[in-house]
Amino acid sequence: MLTVIGLSVWVIFFDKNDLKTQIELRKEVRQLEEERNYYAHEIADITADIRDLSSNPKTLEKFAREKYYMKRDNEEIFVIVEENQ
Repeated sequence: MLTVIGLSVWVIFFDKNDLKTQIELRKEVRQLEEERNYYAHEIADITADIRDLSSNPKTLEKFAREKYYMKRDNEEIFVIVEENQ
């Protein structure tokens, strides 16, 4: 019985794969899985945007106007910046 208790204490507290290390590793795995899911979702969104931009000229024009402030030759663009109060 003493041997089992001693071995259990050794494995839980003093081994290189102790309980604290296992908890930290599980937390890190959860965090990495969340990041993986986030980036997979972002990749899917960007892929859909690319597909839409390459197939629809109106969407491409809207994107260019909003993101890069592009304009036609006979137009002027005014950018309104609101100040935080």
